[in-house]
Amino acid sequence: MNDTPLILASASPRRRELMVLTGLPFTVDAPDVDETCTLPPREAVMELSRRKALAAAALHPGCVILAADTLVAVDDKALGKPRDAEDAFRMLHSLSGRWHQVCTGVSVVDAQGTLHCEADVTDVHFETMTDEAIRRYIATGEPMDKAGAYAVQGIAGLWIDQLRGSHTNVIGLPMALTRRLLENCGLL
Repeated sequence: MNDTPLILASASPRRRELMVLTGLPFTVDAPDVDETCTLPPREAVMELSRRKALAAAALHPGCVILAADTLVAVDDKALGKPRDAEDAFRMLHSLSGRWHQVCTGVSVVDAQGTLHCEADVTDVHFETMTDEAIRRYIATGEPMDKAGAYAVQGIAGLWIDQLRGSHTNVIGLPMALTRRLLENCGLL
């Protein structure tokens, strides 16, 4: 392990909580980047995490930068964060009773400025949710700042009956992939 400063280029409290598990000291600096992207979900999260990592690297030369981006995809269409309660209802209704994918792109810029980028995909299955259950869930406010309008570690976990892949990927930062990328930079 070395003492190169690590910057988490994300404002997500869930990513901060997961990064604490690494035991590495880090600071948070999430630069604003254009998140417009029309690529398919897996490619989109890699592109968006690259943009975030490179923007932060320009501000912090010589540091290791870690950035991530997560999308929920159903029928290969990305579901970002809902605009409002109606959008959240539409998203949750589309996930009810079926499988979908959670894609997270993780990008690390090492201290020499080299970019390392990979993506993780987890399959998630929701049991059928009634319209009333969806509305009650939306009324909690939990879905409003989450990709796909849900948090696996929150109330929505009541309807998730199967998960194939990384649980932490669904939260927003696949830890095994993150560990490998940080190891490649000599931090773990």
